[in-house]
Amino acid sequence: MKLLIVSANFAPEPVGIGKYSGEMAEWLVAQGHEVRVVCAPPYYPAWRVDAAWRWPPYRHEVWRGVRVWRAPLWVPARPGGLKRVLHLASFALASLPSLLRQWAWRPDVVMVVAPALLCAPMGWLTARATGARAWLHVQDFEVDVALKMGFLRSGPMRRLALGLESWLLRRFDTVSTISGRMHEHLLRKGVAPERAQRFPNWADVQAVRPLRGASAYRAELGLPGGARVALFSGSWSAKQGLDTVVQAARALRHRPDIVFVVCGQGALQAELEAAARELSNLRLLPLQPLERLGELLGLADAHLLPQSVEAEDLVLPSKLTNMLASGRPVVATCRAGTELAEVVGHCGVVAPPGDPSALARAIEALMDDPARRETLGRRAREHAERHIDREAVLRTLESQLLAGQAGDATRVTP
Repeated sequence: MKLLIVSANFAPEPVGIGKYSGEMAEWLVAQGHEVRVVCAPPYYPAWRVDAAWRWPPYRHEVWRGVRVWRAPLWVPARPGGLKRVLHLASFALASLPSLLRQWAWRPDVVMVVAPALLCAPMGWLTARATGARAWLHVQDFEVDVALKMGFLRSGPMRRLALGLESWLLRRFDTVSTISGRMHEHLLRKGVAPERAQRFPNWADVQAVRPLRGASAYRAELGLPGGARVALFSGSWSAKQGLDTVVQAARALRHRPDIVFVVCGQGALQAELEAAARELSNLRLLPLQPLERLGELLGLADAHLLPQSVEAEDLVLPSKLTNMLASGRPVVATCRAGTELAEVVGHCGVVAPPGDPSALARAIEALMDDPARRETLGRRAREHAERHIDREAVLRTLESQLLAGQAGDATRVTP
């Protein structure tokens, strides 16, 4: 099979969409398939392109057997609203030459990973021009999130954005997304049931396993022997709801035995550094090497997973998969009835979103109950092994790709 992936985010980005797109491409090459990728230079989660990747603006490389074409894009220092739209539009335009040169290769499948949905038209056209199957994989309903967060306010702009999104979704032969609720959302947007697939994010349950002893990070951070760690690891952005974590740490500063560790990087770095200077129970770690992921996640006595109301059921946080694989309980902020609440409900604790006091109480109660932490952590690991094992998820994807190549899928006409 010849697969062309169009994904603004790609390896070596260590978290988020880039991580999953990279692992998918690498795995498919290992199975004997030819994979090409059109992507941007790595910029996430720091929200800046590293100096080593700024020149030349266009480059071709081979990464772990995957042929990669990188196109430049504009990266705002503080993304949001119109800036985020322009950021994605810049990649959609700059990647056109790289996509056009793939026409002669004639892929069997063209997979566009959204965001950026703005790349979908050219990805779809590339599939039609080459006779390939057009596949759109939705990691994030970016239009709905933008509407809920107030980035698109006017009635005409709202209707135009939703209308164009629905039209694009219905053009693709296959549209996949990462969770059950998001799959239902695809159907509400007009995607035919036979073309809608569930393709969840995964965890490497062999690489990320429950630690048998104490994490080396405890000594590196100088944590006292009896300290219990509430860990957040991921992008430092407003969408993550990190302000609630900081306020919960402030509410629990009378408990020196409960330490909040926030690991990652992103646009909110200055705000988090200011909070850490004020709060002795808040420690910051920069983004850590991928080979230490299991050890980092094993630092947690409980993982923190804040989610804003605006993003509920429009995105299932990708960081959840490895949290579960680490065999530690999760404390999530989300409303009852959401898919995140359903997943976390049997292997962690759910607190109302935007309520730092409730989050602090949930963390404190869990930290004071080691037996409950052990039970919930065991359930988390069992869920990871049964439902999101990387090998099983990608093997299912491969069978779906090959079935479509054999003509089992219905092809959408323009």
